Amino acid sequence: MSGHIPVLLNEIVDAIDPQENDIVVDGTFGGGGYTKAILDKANCRVFGIDRDPDAIKRGNDLSQQLEGRLTMFEGCYGDMAALVDQKVNAVVLDIGVSSFQIDQADRGFSFREDGPLDMRMAQSGESAADVVNTYGEKELADIIYKYGEERHSRRVAKAIVEARKEEEITTTGQLAKIVRSVVWQAKDKIDPATRTFQGLRIYVNDELGELERGLAAAEQILEPGGRLVVVTFHSLEDRIVKKFLKERAGQTSRGNRYMPDAGDSGPQATFTLINRKPVAPSDGECRENPRARSSKLRAALRTDAPAWTGENA
Repeated sequence: MSGHIPVLLNEIVDAIDPQENDIVVDGTFGGGGYTKAILDKANCRVFGIDRDPDAIKRGNDLSQQLEGRLTMFEGCYGDMAALVDQKVNAVVLDIGVSSFQIDQADRGFSFREDGPLDMRMAQSGESAADVVNTYGEKELADIIYKYGEERHSRRVAKAIVEARKEEEITTTGQLAKIVRSVVWQAKDKIDPATRTFQGLRIYVNDELGELERGLAAAEQILEPGGRLVVVTFHSLEDRIVKKFLKERAGQTSRGNRYMPDAGDSGPQATFTLINRKPVAPSDGECRENPRARSSKLRAALRTDAPAWTGENA
């Protein structure tokens, strides 16, 4: 796991509180940092899930050292109910791109080094290059605005469409240069290309849809008393997790001013919150690992109420 520093590691293990013979799902295996810490803490088992074939290979290599305590599943964590197909004691999710993916220039997630404009976690399907070279200007602007929260998204989309008339956009360096030509560096010193790259990455991998499916799947497979622990890195992700947990904990009214009691007959709460406010990294961790700065941990306990269905979710 060289080069990969798991974020909020101690806080995650404390929130999961693994016990002997527990089964824990690490839905975003990545570099395996959380899995290894969980297995070191208790004589339990981990089911690791990842859509990235490279992560599966790392997990299988680690599994050989762990005498059957780690089982890997290749696929999306949003499908964990079908992949795992049994009740478990905890689910941990670390949302977003892994350090391994960022650090490999040939995966196309980062503009720090020039590489092919790819960004696919599963290494299959539509790539970021496909999107920037074939989508219309409005579609591109909408993606960059919605998922990248880039307020200059129309300017960026127009520049992309103009640039691709001259030559196909195939590398991260090309795209970053195009964005920097129309978006200037703000006072926060963040590279002007950051938000555009984030928006394309989230869109290409359907990360927000995957998060919504993953939360619902965790609700299905967790035993009563089981723990759901989620780490997010930006507001789009955290908003989804916060809304899901508040709803499932019965903390949002389903009524209105005309029918104030309309929410009373809704489904039972399926979670109770472990902490009302998200856990943030310490100043020391942020200094040691700058990637941790924006991270937030939210955790909840599964009740014995039935999982919400599509009709009432």
